[in-house]
This record gives sequence, structure tokens and C-alpha cells, in this order.
Amino acid sequence: MTHAPESLDPLVIAEEWASAGRNVALATVVDTWGSAPRPTGSHLVIDDEGNFHGSVSGGCVEGAVITEALDVIESGKARMLEFGVADETAWRVGLSCGGRIRVYVERLV
Repeated sequence: MTHAPESLDPLVIAEEWASAGRNVALATVVDTWGSAPRPTGSHLVIDDEGNFHGSVSGGCVEGAVITEALDVIESGKARMLEFGVADETAWRVGLSCGGRIRVYVERLV
């Protein structure tokens, strides 16, 4: 996997990747509760080769979001994902900080 320079905004990266003909998904934190690692509005951009830039959880659930994003790119169907401390999935992916996040993943056209 490759990463773009950290100084670049994920939305700028998404636009550049899409303009270059890459299939791209954008994950956006739409809700947080409790001690969430990243604020609402945080972005992670993913292409169909698994390259990514940005963060929706400070690393806690990025792997799971990237996997879902690859499915969204393939199907074209957006998904709402939710991760929380009470959720068994959260422990498996590392979100044990006591918060919950909801992430919207959509394919960019």
C-alpha cells in the first residue's frame, strides 16, 4: 500500500486519484459518541488497489473500513458502518477507547 504525503487533505487526494482514472471510495466520520479517536468530518480515501490516505479512527478501524471500501468500489453501493466499544467488531479491529463512530463509505464517480 502506498500513502500520499501527510500534509495533503484527503479530499484533494480523492480528487487527484479520481481525475487520474483511479476507482476511489471516500469514508467520512458522520457521527461520534464518547471518546472517539477522530472528529466528525474526518476522511479516509481509498482506491481499488488498497492505497489509502487520511484517517477515520487514528488507526483503530482503518483496516475494516478499507475492506468495506473495496466492496463499495466494486458494487457502487454506499454503506454506513458503525464501530463501538460495546461491539465485538470494535475489539477485533482495535477500537477499545470507549467511544463509538459511524462512518459513511461511498464510491466517487
